[in-house]
Amino acid sequence: MGSGKRSLTSMAMALACACACAVLAAPGVAYASPTPTPTRTPTATPTPVSNKDLEAVRKKLDKLYHAAAVATDAYNAAEEKAQKQSAEIVDLAREIVKGQAKLDKLKDRAGAAARAQYRGGGLPPEARLWLSDDPQEFLDGAGRVRQGEHATKGLLAEMTRTQQDLEQYAKDASAQWKKLEANRKTKAEAKKKIKERIAAAEKLESQLEKEEKERLAKLEEEAAYQAQTAWLSSGVLAEINSKASEQGKKAVKYATDQIGKPYEWGAEGPGSYDCSGLTSQAWASAGHGIPRTSQEQWKQLTRVDIKDMRPGDLIIYFDDASHVGMYIGDGAIVHAPRPGRTVTITGAGSMPILGVVRPDA
Repeated sequence: MGSGKRSLTSMAMALACACACAVLAAPGVAYASPTPTPTRTPTATPTPVSNKDLEAVRKKLDKLYHAAAVATDAYNAAEEKAQKQSAEIVDLAREIVKGQAKLDKLKDRAGAAARAQYRGGGLPPEARLWLSDDPQEFLDGAGRVRQGEHATKGLLAEMTRTQQDLEQYAKDASAQWKKLEANRKTKAEAKKKIKERIAAAEKLESQLEKEEKERLAKLEEEAAYQAQTAWLSSGVLAEINSKASEQGKKAVKYATDQIGKPYEWGAEGPGSYDCSGLTSQAWASAGHGIPRTSQEQWKQLTRVDIKDMRPGDLIIYFDDASHVGMYIGDGAIVHAPRPGRTVTITGAGSMPILGVVRPDA
């Protein structure tokens, strides 16, 4: 047994030695050091974005946000039309109900008149005169019959007019429903465009580092400052000396009280605003309603020369009237700029001016 144990021990030792030799001889196995020191790969330093590239980004953002503003105006216009059409449909429905009730009453009266005529009209007039004990009473009764016939004709004519009115109301309601549906589609398309443009702008900005975003903000401020300086250097401010109306003062106060609140497309307050939402609500607070969108404000409100501008007037921007701000005096406006910004004061000439309109002309 002892020699057997020694044999097993020797075999085990030999096997272990063979395995160790095989492992050491295996290709690719590092055995010089159990914990090798890793080699470091130098990290590449990111290339800073040049001012030229940032300026290109700024212009691209301007285009995207401008497109979003145009789509927002389309959305707001469709919303305003939809509200009016809904109200008109409700009014038409009320008229239809009233007309139907009137028609039912007229039918009842016409039926009663027809029954009365039938009961009294069984004999010809000559026979009734011959059988009458009092010819004068007969003649009086004949006169009442003629009056009744005239009244019945008038009743039938009124029934016809009421029926025609009901048919017209129904046609008008159907037309308004079609317009309402079309405006709903317009709203949906505009909403899709708004979200697409804003998402593209936000994606573009998200690709910038913090330092690059700060530089981009400075470029935006610089571009606005240069535009405002050029506008003021024309001497326009020296010509503007009109005072605000009482309603204008109220509108300016309302608008400036909203400073710091966020821009939100389609919003009319009180927590957030888009550009025309701010101006329309400011003038509504002053007791003077104006159109909801900047484009309709430009179309419908009275236009005035820049030199005649006074606080409370609205300055419309860009060739497509896609932005609006309220003049507050001293060459400045208060406005809701764009997504990601808040209601603020800026130079009236910091954007391309289309013209000026006065709500309370």
